[in-house]
Amino acid sequence: MTTDITMARPGDEAEILRLIKALAAYERMPDAVKATEESLSATLFDDQPRVWAHLARQDGRVVGVALWFLTYSTWTGSPTLYLEDLFVEEAARGTGAGVALFRALAAEAGRRGCGRMDWAVLDWNEPAKDFYRRMGAAPTSGWEGWRIEGAALDALASA
Repeated sequence: MTTDITMARPGDEAEILRLIKALAAYERMPDAVKATEESLSATLFDDQPRVWAHLARQDGRVVGVALWFLTYSTWTGSPTLYLEDLFVEEAARGTGAGVALFRALAAEAGRRGCGRMDWAVLDWNEPAKDFYRRMGAAPTSGWEGWRIEGAALDALASA
């Protein structure tokens, strides 16, 4: 089966949101998604996008998505492509869609002069870890992910 990878464009918001919700269900957090088609449109397709997406299509149907943005590494002195989400529908897993998305991201990182790609994986998600290892990736060590959100973020901002 042939997989076509394209950059997302206006009109793809419903498909992207469908896959984000499927990812949330897979990650055991089906009620966590607050994104809407409107919020996706505003962040993906406004005059200064802050996030980008690649879509995997098979027989014209969207079966996978990779959402990413740029950060910066002071150590490499270059941008970093940060992969926020990579998801392929269960029925399309093993068909090469994930590999095609990952290769497209690597090419994008090269075009943008990125020194590396970073992402996070849930500690229990062994299938994802195995996939990333097959791509040549390795887990980082010595760093923990930290987050501030919701009321704590609001309190900090207003202090």
